[in-house]
Amino acid sequence: MITYNDIYEASRKERYSEQLQPLPKNFIEEVANYLKEKREIASKEDDVFSDVIIKTKKQLENAMTLFKELMNWRRKKILNLVLIAAEVGISKQDFDNMLAVEKDLFEEIMKCIDSSNKKMNELLNGKKEKEMLNELICFKEDVEEFMGLDGENIGPFEKGQIANLPKEIAKILIDDGKAEVVEGD
Repeated sequence: MITYNDIYEASRKERYSEQLQPLPKNFIEEVANYLKEKREIASKEDDVFSDVIIKTKKQLENAMTLFKELMNWRRKKILNLVLIAAEVGISKQDFDNMLAVEKDLFEEIMKCIDSSNKKMNELLNGKKEKEMLNELICFKEDVEEFMGLDGENIGPFEKGQIANLPKEIAKILIDDGKAEVVEGD
């Protein structure tokens, strides 16, 4: 069972060390159980002015703050590890000290970095970014099946349906008033 002091110590160690500190694999579940238990005690309405309830509410607030702070410190370290790993690789010790959810975060960010590096290298090597060949459209009315530019059948489409079609076909449908462009964010 985890205690307030355990959360405090984990946060303190994380704040004052450069490396990601080891935590028990079930740390988040333990904290969740601790917070649930404190919430149950704090929510008792028997004696609102009881010293125990007041102390428990304060301890709950502090524990939640410490946990958020701990996770923020760990995320910052993980982001630094991603930048280092993108250049030279990652040490096994750092990866071993990550919780499962942190490993997932690390892997997802690494995928984004790798994809970004690949695009940048393509641009540096003279490849131009592909012009978008399709257009996302929304049908304003039902449209029967028709033949596309490559001889393939396209459709049928119902009013309100969204489709990603070649720009030439989308332009024809839009000009005929049968569809409209779906605007992105």
